[in-house]
Amino acid sequence: VPSAWQHPYLNRGGHFRVEEWKRSTREGDVGGGTDARLKGTVYRIRGSLPTSSYLQLPRTGTQSLGLGGRYLYLLFKPVPRKNFVVHLDVATEEKQVVRISFSNVFKEFKSTATWLQFPFVCGAAGGGVGDHAARTSKRDGVGAAPADVRWTCLVLDLHSILSHYLERRYSHLKSVKLCCNLLVKTICTSDLVFIPGVTLSEARRGGLACHGVAPMPREMAFPLSKGENWHDLYDYIRFPSEGSKLPNNSIQKSCPGPAAGGEASSFQKSPTRSSCHPSAQDPEDPVHRWAQPVTLTKAVHNRLSLARQITGGGGVSAPW
Repeated sequence: VPSAWQHPYLNRGGHFRVEEWKRSTREGDVGGGTDARLKGTVYRIRGSLPTSSYLQLPRTGTQSLGLGGRYLYLLFKPVPRKNFVVHLDVATEEKQVVRISFSNVFKEFKSTATWLQFPFVCGAAGGGVGDHAARTSKRDGVGAAPADVRWTCLVLDLHSILSHYLERRYSHLKSVKLCCNLLVKTICTSDLVFIPGVTLSEARRGGLACHGVAPMPREMAFPLSKGENWHDLYDYIRFPSEGSKLPNNSIQKSCPGPAAGGEASSFQKSPTRSSCHPSAQDPEDPVHRWAQPVTLTKAVHNRLSLARQITGGGGVSAPW
């Protein structure tokens, strides 16, 4: 059930710390460790079988997280040369529980009335999906994560997923099950669209707040040294991407957006309607329909242009 204490976002990683296992269920090789890139503590889930190594929130199936935020943020990195699985149990307004799963084990999209399975294609540091697909013999690039897989901010629009695929209305998130093999920084839910590489002052100047768009909160941000570009180091993936009534059936990094100077990422579309083309933008996207232009430097403009490609949905109260 949505409530004021969940906004602007609720960090489940902060509430379920690795030292407080009483609030969660863990099986197999699950623990905390320090990641050199993030320079901080992360969750580590390793094993040979998803059923034998996992972290589940909350502790039992009879409990519920009760999180009503539209967007679920998972900041994670697949273990190189390994497979992983993630399960999300969500409740609908029709009083039905639907499981949403994604994995680099799944070869194709599968759907029933209560279960959606999405293949996840791991990108490589050297480029996008195409680079990884060229180096693997598996169909459509699905398979074990490459050796140089990057930390990823995955944004799942739970409302749109249920609406597009099952014609159901999203109510709340019940549980999360993270199965081997993963490194996880945190899990967050929010009604806001958080975008990386944009500062608070830039967002204010760009008028993003009234559209439900905000910079990444400090607690969710990946570290960035002076002069570094966020998209050169990490991946940002949103599913489903805006501007398509028929979303792609696999989760993967897609082609860069020219408006963002080659830095933007979204889900891959069909050849007939690419997210890299301006005509693919959703005319109902609130950020696409900005009323007044804002004079910005070229660098700031390039980063704010990312919002036009990756945002959608109604505005909510901003954290500033």
